[in-house]
Amino acid sequence: MGVSLLLVGCGKMGGALLSGWRAASVASRIVVVEPSGPAAAFPSGVPDGVEVVTGAEALPPGFVPDAVVLAVKPQMMDAAAPPYARFAGTAVYLSIAAGRTVGSFERMFGAGAAIVRAMPNTPAAIGRGITAAVANAAVTPAQRDLCTRLLAAAGEVAWLSDEGQIDAVTAVSGSGPAYVFLLVEALAKAGEAAGLPPDLAMTLARATVSGSGELLHRACEPADQLRRNVTSPGGTTQAALDVLMAPDGLGPLLDRAVAAGARRSRELAG
Repeated sequence: MGVSLLLVGCGKMGGALLSGWRAASVASRIVVVEPSGPAAAFPSGVPDGVEVVTGAEALPPGFVPDAVVLAVKPQMMDAAAPPYARFAGTAVYLSIAAGRTVGSFERMFGAGAAIVRAMPNTPAAIGRGITAAVANAAVTPAQRDLCTRLLAAAGEVAWLSDEGQIDAVTAVSGSGPAYVFLLVEALAKAGEAAGLPPDLAMTLARATVSGSGELLHRACEPADQLRRNVTSPGGTTQAALDVLMAPDGLGPLLDRAVAAGARRSRELAG
């Protein structure tokens, strides 16, 4: 018997996961809950092998999913998730909502419910994301394996042993793409200040950051070695790195940024 999935919410992240599941053929049946109807989630038409309903009350008769993937916004979770408590005895609940703890779902679905809390990031939309996940004690090895396959459809997966680590994960990889995009903006503006036309500065910055990321992805060497490979002693790169690696440079700045993000993640989790 194949795997049946229930996807609650089909926004950008839910849609990215769904695309990955279909490409990897990880499920034999997928039901999507979209209150606004099929056209809202799939303007070009509902994909083959996917069923769309508008709410829990409209699920197909007899449908019992192996996993309930909760992909609604955190502020909507209290209203959207409780109707699916009826699957607590058979399904694993996989949440990708930021700031919603395992304990909050145990209170919602019952102490014995199998819960996996995951923090993906936006490169999942192109299959290049990374997701950190943590499971409660009720999750079986088979359910953990299923969740790994579901999350791996959008990129790499890292399992955590301690839910407390997820706030740091949120600040590093969850929010990290925004830091990279800011780097592109800042590099382009610095290029302008150095005399480049704005369009050229942005073209150079985008290509440099995206190309360097792909090199990092493919290379066997660690990041510090790749940095040294670009840096000639006494050269132009070294002159710039002397500024970025100064005691008040990029490292301490990122330390403060990640600490602020992790602190805010803890605050949102209550």
